[in-house]
Order: sequence, then structure tokens, then C-alpha cells
Amino acid sequence: MKYAYYPGCSLHSTAKEYGVSAQAVCQLLEIKLEEVPRWTCCGATSAHSIDRLLSVALPVKNLLEVQKMDQDMLVCCAACYNRHRIANKVMQENEEERKKINEILQEEYEGKVKVRHLLDILINDYRPEKVKQKMKKELKGLKIVSYYGCLLNRPPDIVGFDDPEDPVSLDRIVEITGASPIDWSYKTECCGASFSLNRTEIVIKLCHDILKTAKEEEADCVVVACPLCQANLDMRQQQIEKEYQEELNLPVLFFTQLLGLAGEIPLRSLGLDKHMVDPMPLLKKKKIL
Repeated sequence: MKYAYYPGCSLHSTAKEYGVSAQAVCQLLEIKLEEVPRWTCCGATSAHSIDRLLSVALPVKNLLEVQKMDQDMLVCCAACYNRHRIANKVMQENEEERKKINEILQEEYEGKVKVRHLLDILINDYRPEKVKQKMKKELKGLKIVSYYGCLLNRPPDIVGFDDPEDPVSLDRIVEITGASPIDWSYKTECCGASFSLNRTEIVIKLCHDILKTAKEEEADCVVVACPLCQANLDMRQQQIEKEYQEELNLPVLFFTQLLGLAGEIPLRSLGLDKHMVDPMPLLKKKKIL
């Protein structure tokens, strides 16, 4: 299996641990990645609020590069995945906008690139039973809530590879590692995403509700597939604790880090030291490390 790998901005910066752990897991599973040359920012959750054509042109520029590679595109960031899938649909179905975008970029995008999320590939192509064969130890005793957020499965007719209201793909990853998934009601609630800087009070409230519910469900940690969600839930915890006078201390891990722990990938390749809420005490307490 070989894919055109689009890291996006977050995996080279605020979510570097997601990038390194995703590549390490793919290496363990013998999934070959070829980084998209000359890739640029997809516009994430900002561009479409400024300019419609810009929000499509930015992802299409990357899709043009992948088109030349003649491979499916593998994306880890839920926001990047969402924007590239939306741009793909526009180019496939809106002839007027397709002509404008191709004119802007001075190239002809054919709309044939398949944009895939790593989670989708592991569950639906690679298959859970095959992933499990690569795991070397079970993460027994670790109780985990899976948090999907908004962008991974909505809108379902464009991005959905899972149920938009009750997704299970992350929970299946948790099961593969031998940890215990907890079913809960906040798995697809919004965390505030890119409101983090300009409407912080909204993010604080939303993230508090998510983390408090996870705590009430007796979760040891939260697992995610989106760097925007991870940043909000991880980096804002101290502020939330101060605002609400509540103790949370819930590590927020990427699913690739969880797979890496079960696959006994060296810790230096998992980026566990990059978190604001240190997961090491929990992992040592559960005798995973």
C-alpha cells in the first residue's frame, strides 16, 4: 500500500507528535508514504470564511500535485481532510467554479484524486484484524473515550466514512490496542476549533463540557484524530480548571500514539513529551510503560 502523504501545517508545528507517530505507525504496518511535493496550506477553517474561490483553490493546488503522483491522497488532519474532500466535490460537480479554479491555477484538475483519512484506511482498507496482528502488547486497564469532533464525519455526503452521529472507527482502534472504549454522548460535539484565539470564551465552555463528561464517564484519557481538537482539549485544560474550579488532568492522545504504544514503537517516535497534559504518569500507573 502506497499513498501520497499530505501532512498539512499542524503536523509540522503544533501537532508534530501526530505527524511523527502517524509515520511511525505506517512504517510498522508497511504502508508506504510519499510526501506531496510543494504542498501548501489547505486554508483549514479560515479560508472559506474569507473567500469562496480561495477556499477551493488552496486544496486544489495540492490535489494537482497528487494528480501527477497517480496515488490516493492520505491525510491525517481532520480539517485538511474535510477541506480537500469539499474542494474535490466542487471540482467534480460545479462546472462554473471548476473553470474559474483551473484558470486561477493555470492547470487542469480532473477531479479524480481519492482523498482518504488515515483512520478510514486502517479500518476499511488495511482492516482491524490485520492491524491487530502488528500489535505487540495490550493496553489493558486503560479506559478511553473516543472524541471525533465535527470535521471528520460531517457533512456525511462529502467526508463521511463512518456514522456522522454515532461513529465507531476510533473505538475500534481502541479495541485493537487492548484498551477499553467507553461509549459516551459527546463524541461528535464541537470543541470550538478555530475559535480558540478570537472567541476563547466559547472554546473554554465547549471544551469544559466535553472534558467534564469524559471525567464523569471515568475515562483515563481521550483519543482524537484531529489536531485542532487535540490542541483545544489539551492546551486549554489548565485554563478550564481555573475557570471552573475543577480538576481534570485528562491526557488527550492521537490514535496513532495509542497504536504506537501497543505496537511498542520507540517513545521518541510517538512525541508523548509534546503534550501539555503529561500522559506519562498515567501510562506508568497503568504499567503500560
